[in-house]
Amino acid sequence: MSAKRTFRVWRGGGDDGELASYEVEVNEGEVVLDVLHRLQATQAPDLAVRWNCKAGKCGSCSMEINGRPRLSCMARMSTFADDEPITVTPMRTFPVVRDLVCDVSFNYQKAREIPSFTPREDAEPGSFRMRQQDVERSQEFRKCIECYLCQNVCHVVRDHEENKEAFSGPRYLMRVAELEMHPEDTADRRMAAQDDFGLGYCNITKCCTEVCPEHITITDNALIPLKERVADRRYDPLVWLGSTIGIRKGADTPRVPNTRPGDREENG
Repeated sequence: MSAKRTFRVWRGGGDDGELASYEVEVNEGEVVLDVLHRLQATQAPDLAVRWNCKAGKCGSCSMEINGRPRLSCMARMSTFADDEPITVTPMRTFPVVRDLVCDVSFNYQKAREIPSFTPREDAEPGSFRMRQQDVERSQEFRKCIECYLCQNVCHVVRDHEENKEAFSGPRYLMRVAELEMHPEDTADRRMAAQDDFGLGYCNITKCCTEVCPEHITITDNALIPLKERVADRRYDPLVWLGSTIGIRKGADTPRVPNTRPGDREENG
């Protein structure tokens, strides 16, 4: 069974774009991405839409549908009322290239700034021994498909462009948390999480968790525990005393070279 539905789709760039209305055929069982493909095939061949797997695993088709950030390949048309217009716009936090395609290079830059896994120098391949709960914790974080919906919905950068330089966003703070919690990672990433990646900007509203298509509990399992570890490092009097008298030296991971303005100047 098919029916005509009204789609209001953002066309153009970020500053000079506008919503255009289309009447598009919708068939039973389809998702929003199916309808956008039909719109391309029948009425708007120049419509720019980013997608790849159409299975909710590549994270490419992120956009905002009726004001909510989500994957268009996972947004079933049956979840909308029959007379409800469908408004499709690009992610608001990132610059619009054209139509529904955004420039998400901000996220790639933040990914490069995170120092990689740092095992013991004498560690041999196959020598790691981890408890099952540690394995499961890392596995949850690694379910991330990098759709950047959590980055898009985070109001720290969504509503404050000026924060982007200092704040890595929930996706990459989750990566820092994963490494900090890994039992075989020797680096102490707590100070870097606060000073270099902007953990203090996060006020744990859980909006990132709410939009995650992989249902990762970003706030409760990554951001809050990381904040607790930073508080221990900064404010625990025994930790402070040990660092002051030399019993316990800090082991913070240095910044990755050539990723931040200060590093470029220092490295020539």
